[in-house]
Amino acid sequence: MKNIHSTLTLHNGVKMPQFGLGVYKVEEGQQVEDTVKDAINLGYRLIDTASFYENEEGVGKAIRESGVPREELFITTKVWNTDQGYEQTLAAFEKSLKKLELDYIDLYLIHWPVKEKYLETWRALEKLYKNGKVKAIGVSNFQIHHLQDIMENSSEKPVVNQVELHPRLTQEELRSFCDEHNIKVEAWSPIARGRVLDDPVIKEIADKYCKSAAQVILRWHIQNGVIVIPKSVHEERLKENADIYNFELSAEEMKHIDALNKNVRYGADPDNFEF
Repeated sequence: MKNIHSTLTLHNGVKMPQFGLGVYKVEEGQQVEDTVKDAINLGYRLIDTASFYENEEGVGKAIRESGVPREELFITTKVWNTDQGYEQTLAAFEKSLKKLELDYIDLYLIHWPVKEKYLETWRALEKLYKNGKVKAIGVSNFQIHHLQDIMENSSEKPVVNQVELHPRLTQEELRSFCDEHNIKVEAWSPIARGRVLDDPVIKEIADKYCKSAAQVILRWHIQNGVIVIPKSVHEERLKENADIYNFELSAEEMKHIDALNKNVRYGADPDNFEF
């Protein structure tokens, strides 16, 4: 039976928890420290941050004070757009490592595919990986053509592609491409920032299992083999989000949720973003 500690094996052999905590927009200081500690106490082992979130220091402090051995945790951070390029990325990585006060990062991602820069950025990630400073390297917000570009021009391919993914944006074509190339898909904004919680299809399924709409959507992700990192700063909600391993959606219910797709993005479009 799967549980909060269940992992997926990345194509380089590293095991990554399938469920974790995202800390986008969680305030540096007390808020992020308490949130990460609460999550770890509840059994969360994957924590996803980024230099852009400006809370790496608090995440690192919470990790050190959690009492859980470092090797049991899986920490992701990302290089921001303005830091992309070969040398800049290496420098940005050292900065993140210092803020987190860690010896290594489990997964380092390129945050967005910055045109004419992401291949050089990827080269820096390959170096960090070869030097053992990161256990795995991947990307975020990459479309199929970006992934193909990396695969055609590099020796390593991403282990993970973290993208906006929820019932209104099911990303089936991208997911099937990643599947074919053994790249795991990770969902940010997995419940569409709450915008799908009132959907009658989801509500009906939730009532059937005596679960919340959010739990049903998170369960849908898990059954799709997607890595999921819902964000909350409330202990009760953190607990609720993780309580998705004692029920299973039927194949038909999975299809009903798939059918809610409208290809709607609530975040930026990776082919047309300005940061």
